[in-house]
This record gives sequence, C-alpha cells and structure tokens, in this order.
Amino acid sequence: MHLHRTFPRSALTSALRALAALPLVLAASLATAQQEPSGFPMDSVGYLNEELPRMEAAIAARDRSFFHGAMIRTVQFSERWGFKVKANPDLAAYPMCTSAVMDYVVVGMCRLTPSDECEPGLASRFDANVQRCREAAAKK
Repeated sequence: MHLHRTFPRSALTSALRALAALPLVLAASLATAQQEPSGFPMDSVGYLNEELPRMEAAIAARDRSFFHGAMIRTVQFSERWGFKVKANPDLAAYPMCTSAVMDYVVVGMCRLTPSDECEPGLASRFDANVQRCREAAAKK
C-alpha cells in the first residue's frame, strides 16, 4: 500500500512563497565552507541528475510529500556552496546553475499541482538553465 501526504492548495502557495524567499535566506548564510567555484557546474549537474528522475517519479505517483524532502536537499546543497552573490561571489559566473537548482522544486510542484501562483515560462526557463549548466559543466 502506498501512502502519501497531500497538501492543500494553501500549502502549495506557502511553499512557493518560501521557495521564492530562499535565495535571500541563502545569501545571508555565511557559515559555509567555500569550495573551488569551477566545480560548481559539475556538482550542480550531478545534483540535478540525481534529483530530476526522482521528481519525475513523484509527479507520476502524485506524491506531494516528495517535495518537502526535495526542498530540504536543495537548501543543503545551496548551503554547501554558499549561494548567492553575497555569500560566494565566485558563483555569480554560473547563474544558470544557481537558477536551475533553485527553481527545480518549484517547477516540480507546479507540474504536480498547476495553480495561479505558478509563473508562466518558469518551466521552459528552468529547462534552458539546466541545459546551459550542463554545457558549463562539460567545459570543465
């Protein structure tokens, strides 16, 4: 038997707002070890390559509970790299990767439960950023 937790629409709205504020929270986080910035695209691609198939499976299973864990993993990945410019300005050279990582949970939630809070064009922008991040990783 497969059990999963369902979220009311208001929870989706709250989650989307929380994710929108995430870059600001991450920018304030300076308690991270700085890694070599040139490794960021490769690590981002590895993270997305692991997460995206799991997201697709969750969408197919209509498993909303997946996205809570996905959000936690995204925050952990982001903290490890010291996202955004204030915390690790060297990552500013890879905006396609930071955007792809940050948008992945929102894109998945919007695919699972489309709503008015879902920004038009986000999915196509996400796909383009993932592709550009993969290209940056291949150059390293």
